[in-house]
Amino acid sequence: MLKKRLVALIVIASFLTSWILPKAYAEADFQPEKFPYKAMQIQVMPEFDYPEDWASREVPSLLVGMYGTITNKTGQDYNGKIELAVPAKEKGFDAFLVAEFPEENKPEVQRPYDVDLEKGIISWKPGKPIKNNQEYQFVIEYYTQSIDVKDQKSFTYEFTNKAETEQLDVIFYAPMNAKEIKLEPKAQENSKNEYGEELYFYQYKNVKAGEPLKYSFSYKKDGTESTMEAISKAQPPNDKNHEGVSGSATDQILGDNSKDGGKSPIIGIGGASIIGIAIIIAGAFVYLGLKANSQSQAKMSKQNKQPQKRQGPTTTQKVNKAVSNEAKKELRKKLLTGKIDQETYDEEMKKLI
Repeated sequence: MLKKRLVALIVIASFLTSWILPKAYAEADFQPEKFPYKAMQIQVMPEFDYPEDWASREVPSLLVGMYGTITNKTGQDYNGKIELAVPAKEKGFDAFLVAEFPEENKPEVQRPYDVDLEKGIISWKPGKPIKNNQEYQFVIEYYTQSIDVKDQKSFTYEFTNKAETEQLDVIFYAPMNAKEIKLEPKAQENSKNEYGEELYFYQYKNVKAGEPLKYSFSYKKDGTESTMEAISKAQPPNDKNHEGVSGSATDQILGDNSKDGGKSPIIGIGGASIIGIAIIIAGAFVYLGLKANSQSQAKMSKQNKQPQKRQGPTTTQKVNKAVSNEAKKELRKKLLTGKIDQETYDEEMKKLI
């Protein structure tokens, strides 16, 4: 009799174990320190574009896009949610997009997401578990109304990653036709694209978890026209880099992507190591998420509906290919003119292949 009871208890315990453990695994809490960043690229764009439901053009928009490549260092496959700190308490905060890149050289796929306003966290669950030591790429976009308007327009951008970051790029896009632009701390490099837009960028290596970054940006600008609106009216420069290009800048941005709404991140994570060249060559291709059909897609994400996967090449892929080709030409020119040696040339070329 006792033996039968022991057998029964073992069977029950085995059943409970098989039911409880997978459930605990599925609901595991996200531990940011166990998901270090191979790369993070942040793009900060004041008055770049306005969502369709923006309250008033007298209130400037601030668009921020964040690209990340994390690695699962938990020691096991991970099937829980990813969390990222966002300024959810900023005035007018509006999460606009969460997407992942499940396959190399394939279109991004949008994911349903949640925002915890109190904790300042945006979270989402990847489409499939992240295997141990496997990388996972994502992009998020959000808007705020944090630009202060007085004699000049100004805002502060702060970011503190909770995980170690191997490479971090921060890029600021000044509004088109902005004047008296000031950025503190001083940018490591700055450039002006062919449409006259000023760009400033910083690059960091091996950023420790919890290391804070803070930037102050100010400028003067008349009117409420967004950069996207200004670019859409401009024609691409008539030079060898734009041969065969016709139509407005918006036409070039949308390309074959316009049929599906063109909701596509533009400068991808892979371009971070050649960001200086990318900024010069990309020109108008700077927007993280094009406006077309964006409102309906944003609502779809907020309602936790499964987004549809887009078909065909994205603008990201087109731009990165063009940037890579131009970068190779630039490196070859430096080699021929003696600005770099053969060893440096070979090393840099490996990054572009």
